Amino acid sequence: MVAAYYSVLFLLSIVFLVVYVFMWHKHFDITLTMIFTFISISCLGYVMYSHSETIGESILSNKIIYLGASFLQYFIMLSILNMCEIKLSKCVKDLLFICCMVLYGSVLSIGHTTIFYKSISFSIVDGNPELTREYGFMHTVFLAMIVLFFIISFVAIIYSFFKKKQIPRSIIYLLFLPYVFSILSYFVGRTLVKKLDIIPVAYIFAEVIYLLISYRLCLYDIDDTVVDSLVQNGETGFIAFDLKQRYIGSNETAKKILPVLGELYVDERINNEKASNILGWLSSFTKNVYEHEFIHELHSESDPASDRIYIANVSYLYDGVKKRGYMVTLTDDTQNRKYIQLLDHYNEDLQNEVDEKTRHIVEMHDNLIMSLAAMVESRDNSTGGHIKRTSIGVRILIDEIQKSGKMHLSDEFCRNIIKAAPMHDLGKIAVDDAVLRKPGRFTPEEFEKMKHHSAEGARVIHEILLKTDDESFKLIAENVAHYHHERWDGSGYPDGLTGENIPIEARIMAIADVYDALVSKRVYKDSMSFEKANDIITSGMGSQFDPSLEPYYKSARPRLEAYYNSIDH
Repeated sequence: MVAAYYSVLFLLSIVFLVVYVFMWHKHFDITLTMIFTFISISCLGYVMYSHSETIGESILSNKIIYLGASFLQYFIMLSILNMCEIKLSKCVKDLLFICCMVLYGSVLSIGHTTIFYKSISFSIVDGNPELTREYGFMHTVFLAMIVLFFIISFVAIIYSFFKKKQIPRSIIYLLFLPYVFSILSYFVGRTLVKKLDIIPVAYIFAEVIYLLISYRLCLYDIDDTVVDSLVQNGETGFIAFDLKQRYIGSNETAKKILPVLGELYVDERINNEKASNILGWLSSFTKNVYEHEFIHELHSESDPASDRIYIANVSYLYDGVKKRGYMVTLTDDTQNRKYIQLLDHYNEDLQNEVDEKTRHIVEMHDNLIMSLAAMVESRDNSTGGHIKRTSIGVRILIDEIQKSGKMHLSDEFCRNIIKAAPMHDLGKIAVDDAVLRKPGRFTPEEFEKMKHHSAEGARVIHEILLKTDDESFKLIAENVAHYHHERWDGSGYPDGLTGENIPIEARIMAIADVYDALVSKRVYKDSMSFEKANDIITSGMGSQFDPSLEPYYKSARPRLEAYYNSIDH
């Protein structure tokens, strides 16, 4: 009866151990394996005890039983702490393990010393062995250690239940049950049941619970389950190399993507001859860990539609926290790439259409401004063709400035001043016809009225360009209109600005404006010779004009004269 009882429990422990082995996963904690192993050892000790016929056999079987009892509670406590994500320092764990070793050392002294059992006797009662013992000091320490492990584990479970939301409630409930049952069986069961020890029953119950916990742990360990899923579904390729770039292995998906992997031997170092692309990925990653993504294209000569584009992502391969090698993952990015290409084409077409519309609007805007300038010029019978000629003059001056490369004017600035040049006399729209169309020279009073066209031009341009997005052009256009009659020495109008206080665009405009006035025929004067006009311009450098612009004017002079010779001025 007793032997059959212990034998059945031992067989069950072996069955559950085998089940655990088949369930085992690499992310299972070692403490789970130790629990199942020591339970089977303890159950074996009970079977040996039930068949013992001498005191020597009985003592040996007890030593085997205590092998499980001395270490089992320690590993159960560690498993509970690990599952509750409570870290115990290595020193504390080592100290507790040493205590267990010392305790079991005292167990091994049974029959030789009195530290664990003070006295021991053996007899056969009703065909069953019976070991009578008087406990020694170390047995009391053994009981104290069991109580200590229980308290630590119980506190960890209660703490996790109330404080750790990321610990599954089902795991906490399952952890609580076998521990309580084991303690009750040890301290209470022995009192209620005299002939049979129910501790092995508690062990078997604990194995059942831990099998359920192991099954649940496979689901809760997200990192490993996700990786396993990626490997199994066949859509992601994995390749592993050690730190010396020797091939460790790969899954079938990776071999399909990179057939060269099938030609590599395990532990073979990759080279340019066999796997130049992989070697390039690893070398680039080794030099710069931020350079970890690469594109690999798989082309099919027979069916171009089946071409695939993969992203190769290189990372370190870790064993715990230690770098052991490199991991290359290959993911199919074909659909994303095609979608991006489609978006690029769409965006390009859309951008071309927007650019075309923008060009059309800008042309309309420029034509409107030029029409307004031409309309203003048509009111002034003394300056026919002036806006066109001055615009060409500004363009020639700007071209010479850019050629020299000394003033460092931006391309945008140069485009804007050329574009703004025709607008410099827009303010004449506000000048009375009697003054504007006067065939002769102005009286001082009339000239004062004419002076207003500069500030008025800036105001008109400000209103016209009020809603424009091109703030830089708006500012340049206003400055050209407002300040092109200012003089370097401060004797100009409308504000009497001096030197570099006059915007550079207005200083350039002033040279083109005065030059045209000198060499062009007006109703009140004949055109002046190029030589005389040149003398007036150069003599005015430093008084009327910016002296720093003199070199550019001189280099532009031949082109200016050629232009004016080509037209009726």
